[in-house]
Amino acid sequence: MNTILVVGAAGYIGSHTLRDLKERKYNTVALDNLSEGHLEALCGGVLENIDLADTEGLNNIFKKYNIDAVMHFAAYAYVGESVINPRKYYQNNVLCTFNLLNAMLENNVHNIVFSSTCAIYGNPVYTPIDEKHPQSPVNPYGNTKYIIEKMLADYKKAYGLKYIALRYFNAAGARESAEIGESHNTETHLIPLVLQTLTGKKQCIDIFGDDYDTPDGTCIRDYIHVNDLADAHRLAVEHLMNNKGSEVINLGTGKGHSVKEIISVCESVAGKRAPYKVTARREGDPASLVASNCVARDLLGWEPKYTDIKDIIRTAWNWERNRKY
Repeated sequence: MNTILVVGAAGYIGSHTLRDLKERKYNTVALDNLSEGHLEALCGGVLENIDLADTEGLNNIFKKYNIDAVMHFAAYAYVGESVINPRKYYQNNVLCTFNLLNAMLENNVHNIVFSSTCAIYGNPVYTPIDEKHPQSPVNPYGNTKYIIEKMLADYKKAYGLKYIALRYFNAAGARESAEIGESHNTETHLIPLVLQTLTGKKQCIDIFGDDYDTPDGTCIRDYIHVNDLADAHRLAVEHLMNNKGSEVINLGTGKGHSVKEIISVCESVAGKRAPYKVTARREGDPASLVASNCVARDLLGWEPKYTDIKDIIRTAWNWERNRKY
């Protein structure tokens, strides 16, 4: 059985993917420095508490375990913070990925699934957005993911590294069991913010602009369930280990939902009203980001199971009411 190193295993998407791999009897090694992740999200098992800046410690992990492939989730991912403190993002996201790739090559590991983002597209020229869409990030966070994708392509050409870069749209939801879910030290995602308003943890939702060129004036996004993301990661690593080619692949449902629509569905699921106020637009927020997921379907055989936004929000609400960390 192949052994997969899950980097950033205690984070939101990493922990869901780790759980999926374990249930499917994959050998896994969890790596996380716990700067953003949660130990409770691992739900048992061994954790290698290593920072990717620690090149010696990182090399020792590869020597200790017989790693066949890497899933790389570890990154800082707050867009606003990246604008204020880009040095933090380039140092952590880019330089630490450089360390990881070099450790892989030094230990003859040539398969990596990388967590990329739709933020590399910037302001869309057309929707739905496919993988051929121009890439023009509008913030340092998106720039770091763009640079890493270029690094992967260069390492493939020069060293034979095989990779799949998965460009997520908006991750959402939680495990049906509510054992693990979305928990950020600084929460910036819409669905948990609305749900926290419904539990009384927050007083009000801020809607950043209601004058966009959309049906109700608020921004439209493509929300994909975290379990569907985990499933795509497993299919991607299997694709690589079956000696198939490197790819960049969008992950989204292909459906868009506005901010006001999300608030309304959250209210319907919870049976409560969520107060909100309209504030100024955020700089760099595109009116609409919706994925074309044809490549994921065709190359990976991936199909999102959560296609109804109400089902996605239902799992998030179950987690929020019973959150463990």
